[in-house]
Amino acid sequence: MTRFAPAAIILSAALAACQPPTDGSSADAANAADNGANIMAANAADNGAEPQRSILRPEVVPEAETPTIEAADAVIGFGASPMALDDDARAALDTLLATPAMQANGPIALRGHSDSRGNDGDNIVASRIRAEKIRDYLVAKGVDKARISIVALGEARPVAPNATEDGKDDPEGRAKNRRVEVHVALPTVMVPPPVVANQAEPARAEGGSKP
Repeated sequence: MTRFAPAAIILSAALAACQPPTDGSSADAANAADNGANIMAANAADNGAEPQRSILRPEVVPEAETPTIEAADAVIGFGASPMALDDDARAALDTLLATPAMQANGPIALRGHSDSRGNDGDNIVASRIRAEKIRDYLVAKGVDKARISIVALGEARPVAPNATEDGKDDPEGRAKNRRVEVHVALPTVMVPPPVVANQAEPARAEGGSKP
């Protein structure tokens, strides 16, 4: 029965065939050894540059990373129209509605603020009305009302002076204080997307009868 030569013998024979004939001198033997080492090193370098792929199993494809979702914040001003949404306010809310945080269905906190004109009780009411304007707009755009909470802070937390240093009225500062701060938090439990079941018909056991 014919036997196949081991791979090592075949490789040695191939390398020897590539060498020029020698006269048996030590210099020729050294050259042949160097040539063989160079060929092996070149093959190793080629394999390192382009790893050999196995035909027995497919390449392992790394899973795609899940994008990170962060909470979203926005400040909606009521400077031009103290008790109604203007075009800039609606545009800011539309941008907020498109954020991943808003679409993740997390809770939404609306904190209403006012300037210092009038008494504190009236300013509390005014700040709540502004927050309710934001809530109603979001609900009209399809946001679940149950997600939204309102906190009326009145004039307690200004972001700009309501008056100048000499005591005169500061309309620009008061306009900045009439605002609603919107915070969209992430849900406490992130629900993964539904898994679509395999709709393929299960294989029937051999020998079974057809329905």
